[in-house]
Amino acid sequence: MSTATSEPGLRERKKAATRQALHEAAVRLAIAHGADRLTVEAVADEAGVSRRTFSNYFANKEEALLYGDHRRIATLVDLVRGRPAQESAWTALAGASDEYYEQIGVVDPQWVAQTRLLRTEPALLVQQVSTFAALEQELAGAVADRLGDPVTARLMAATFMTAMRVALHFWLESPDETPLRDLARRTVAELGKGFERENAAP
Repeated sequence: MSTATSEPGLRERKKAATRQALHEAAVRLAIAHGADRLTVEAVADEAGVSRRTFSNYFANKEEALLYGDHRRIATLVDLVRGRPAQESAWTALAGASDEYYEQIGVVDPQWVAQTRLLRTEPALLVQQVSTFAALEQELAGAVADRLGDPVTARLMAATFMTAMRVALHFWLESPDETPLRDLARRTVAELGKGFERENAAP
């Protein structure tokens, strides 16, 4: 009985490990040789799996490269959903941002290298926009649970993601000047002022 219940968990962990291995292989090769020279076959070989196995996890090399971004934003959505119910929507977003940067601690140099690479590869930027758009909808859903207004929730989610992106891009240009967490806190606070005024009690 216990074996039957534990097997699905083990299977899912193995699948997650394979997906992560493919992502890491794609990032290593892209950083070493350039994303334009990256192939699905090379990623599969680097991760020690077949081309068919790669296709079971990712549709293309761009998706494999951006899997880290997908996980990070999905984590952020989960943190928003886990914030105290009495918090306003924007307070929950700001709190989730703080939690997220507290969890990751020191920024992974590989992630920094990958993010800088994205800024120079048009094909990756197109895929990134698509990835962020899908996850932005999930974030809007989490916000709508607090607001009950899907239109404002969508606007708020888009505004929040803009604040996070501005902080990241500014930090990539001057990583030694201000910690990324502090920049994110500042941009989120600045863009949130309008929402906070609107929701303030008269």
